[in-house]
Amino acid sequence: MLQHFQTLKNNFPPVHLAAASICGLILGITLLLLPSENVSATRELRDHKSTPERTSNSLALQFSSAHTQENTPASLNAPEQGSNTDQTPDNWVIYSVQKDDNLTSLFRRAGLSAQDVHYVSQATSKGKELSRLYPGEKLAFQVANGRLNKIKYQVNALKTIVIESLNPGAPHQYQVRTIERTPETRERFTEVSIHNSLFSDAASAGLSDNMIMRFASIFSWDIDFSQDIHNGDSVRIIYNEQFLDGKKIRDGNIVAAQFISQGKTYTAVRYTDSDGRTRYYTPEGHSMRKAFLRMPVDFARISSRFNLSRKHPVLNKIRAHKGVDYAAKTGTPIKASGDGKVIWLGTKGGYGRTIIIEHGGKIQTLYAHMSKYNTQLKKGSRVKQGQTIGYIGSSGLATGPHLHYEFRVDGTHKNPMTVKFPQAEPVASKERLAFRQIANQMMAQLETYSVRYASAQ
Repeated sequence: MLQHFQTLKNNFPPVHLAAASICGLILGITLLLLPSENVSATRELRDHKSTPERTSNSLALQFSSAHTQENTPASLNAPEQGSNTDQTPDNWVIYSVQKDDNLTSLFRRAGLSAQDVHYVSQATSKGKELSRLYPGEKLAFQVANGRLNKIKYQVNALKTIVIESLNPGAPHQYQVRTIERTPETRERFTEVSIHNSLFSDAASAGLSDNMIMRFASIFSWDIDFSQDIHNGDSVRIIYNEQFLDGKKIRDGNIVAAQFISQGKTYTAVRYTDSDGRTRYYTPEGHSMRKAFLRMPVDFARISSRFNLSRKHPVLNKIRAHKGVDYAAKTGTPIKASGDGKVIWLGTKGGYGRTIIIEHGGKIQTLYAHMSKYNTQLKKGSRVKQGQTIGYIGSSGLATGPHLHYEFRVDGTHKNPMTVKFPQAEPVASKERLAFRQIANQMMAQLETYSVRYASAQ
């Protein structure tokens, strides 16, 4: 506001300067007298009590839970006054980290010596709080009479590192403390009717890309979301979002979810056991996780199915197609469908760049026509389910970029779309009572939210 007033002042003729100053003074006093906090609090309370937001495809209900937070340090986001320096009250000066900056260059700009760098580095050597700085981050220095009193380093919105002098009279002795804030967690429910695709309809309903991918990942062992979607299918999700000072800072967790397709309902419940391990299970306690992913590429299109009498598109003659082709852009990540060991990595005839993974139970999976491999892999490497092993391309005999994926059991090719996968371990017997209580609660909440959604239509 002061900058704006200064601009007005510079543009006013001299004869009007006095009048402008008086108006500015009246305006400032008026703004100070406004009960902004009470107005903001009232508006927030009113928003929480308002009718749930509706879109054509979803109903989102939002609740707030109690939260606590630590006292926060002075903001490191004051308006910039120079290219990378910012002056604040109480002798704080803020520097934005530039490309190729390090602790020495930042201290030099703050007017501090190499000796200051040495003693601060000693104080932070154990926790390595200042060992890695990235462009755009900010360090605030409080310097008085040439002496460093404090440094504040905002790691993220929730965490700030404070390095301060133990005794202003005893220089070069510093202590390090961490100030952490606890975000407010709000529970939300969204129901989506699918008419185009999971991704586009869920995004239109207000779900973030991150949340859509998480949902697809939970059900990826059972559902191929590029193939198994039908008009009128629906999605229900109970999930969390985290807020700081009234602004969303990130997505939380999906706590329960359902996918309903042609009368069949798939349900997943998030559960953390007594050992701290978090998994998704069916309401009956069976793991959502299977030994293999149904689809090794996210949201790709099936361009050719498993067909033992298919006519080859390049060779133009009948040749069995012993896998499934997934068409996607060159460079799209390809995931290992299960844990295993790489037994082939290299060019393999018409397959082009190929990886073959050996799994337990005499099972092998093959991934062909890659543009390139994950450079960290080699023959003999161990891979985990979902790990990126390479990227879609059109090497070998291919008419366009796609993944050719095969599933072999004891040397025999199986249809990857229909082969039965073994499940991971269910809820442990000692956890069943606790899990049952949570599962029943989540099922009741899904039903309650869904009834509200239907009645609001």
